[in-house]
Amino acid sequence: MSRKRKRKKHEEHVDESWLLPYADLLTLLLALFIVLFASSSIDAQKFNQISDTFSSIVHGGEGLLDSNTNMTPENETSSAVSDQNDEEEKKEAAEDTEKEKDSEADLEAAEREELKKIQKKIETYIEDKDLSDKFSTDLTDEGLLLTINDNVLFNSGSSEVSVKDEEIAKEISDLLVMDPPREVIISGHTDNVPISTSSYNSNWELSVMRSVNFMKLVLENDKLDPRWFSAKGYGEYKPIASNDTAEGREKNRRVEVLILPRTAKTE
Repeated sequence: MSRKRKRKKHEEHVDESWLLPYADLLTLLLALFIVLFASSSIDAQKFNQISDTFSSIVHGGEGLLDSNTNMTPENETSSAVSDQNDEEEKKEAAEDTEKEKDSEADLEAAEREELKKIQKKIETYIEDKDLSDKFSTDLTDEGLLLTINDNVLFNSGSSEVSVKDEEIAKEISDLLVMDPPREVIISGHTDNVPISTSSYNSNWELSVMRSVNFMKLVLENDKLDPRWFSAKGYGEYKPIASNDTAEGREKNRRVEVLILPRTAKTE
């Protein structure tokens, strides 16, 4: 009888201590799934907060995920890559610009040498014709400038090239035959002595017509393309010497032929 009582007492007291670690394990798994889910869609700050909370649950505040607190967010990584790409693009653009500048400088230097050859050819013509006191050349920043005193081509107060000087105009046209062609600007200039004739009311009108008539005579050369030529008149407004002396006024009365380099930027 005593044996039955003892067995019954033993069966009533079953050991349930295993439930505690099992419940803790389930809690840990639940917390882990929450962290993994949340970390896939939140920013770094919220991720760190969840990490701290999870660490507090597990170890009373000691961070299990401290190694992840410096994790670089995806948007920050993308931004860093974008910034690096921008820097590389800027560097490449700067290198391309530098190469373009070097290329332009080389072209300008080569073109200047070509203009020097043309200048040499014109100066040879001037020497052969003994026109050094009436013609001059100058290699400027704008291009090659040929200056012709007005009394070589025109009679006083006239815009028509004198018959005796038509041959000179035609020979100058031969000097302007270039391959490839360059833009040529012919401009007329006067002194400041007022003029009033039946044909012209001002020096400005006289200078315009002189440049136009000289250009027309030059373009009788069928080797020249009129599309590369233009004519201007400045009257008395671009003097190269003082108008207070007869010598200065003589220098101001002139026709200029400007040969532009092919690299020139024109409107």
